[in-house]
Amino acid sequence: MNTSPIPPESDLLHWEDFPAGAVRDCGSTLVSREAVLDFARQFDPQPFHVDDEAAKISLFGGLAASGWHTCSMAMRLMCDAYLLRSTSLGSPGIDELRWLKPVHPGDRLRLRMTVLAARPMRSKPDVGLVQSQWELFNQHDDCVLSMKGWGMFKRRAPGAEGPEAGAQP
Repeated sequence: MNTSPIPPESDLLHWEDFPAGAVRDCGSTLVSREAVLDFARQFDPQPFHVDDEAAKISLFGGLAASGWHTCSMAMRLMCDAYLLRSTSLGSPGIDELRWLKPVHPGDRLRLRMTVLAARPMRSKPDVGLVQSQWELFNQHDDCVLSMKGWGMFKRRAPGAEGPEAGAQP
């Protein structure tokens, strides 16, 4: 978990640091049984998320993390990898979310972010939009989650050209 203080804005990632085509590995996390149960009990108490016996006879074949928990783990990896050291202004939304395989306790998940597009925000010249695809893989390199969405970041130089292709966010 990232516990360092947020750097000054001059050291933060801006819109210009997210060129189309850039790929970033965003670290990994180990899925614990306790975390699966805690999240599910609080937010998604379906039997296959909270009950071992029910989970065994489900399509998942065993206790499985809620898809929303899986999204939350991906979000934490994003925060630790780049969002907490950026000028992020939030997100206008997710366009596409797919849960491709179940996530089980003991899985190790790693996140990859690919920048699909970057453009200035028409209504706010000091803000740029970044479209990204995030893919979460398990220890077998199976993609368990895929989502596409947009982020808003401050621009260093409103009105200037966009991010250069090939730079690393």
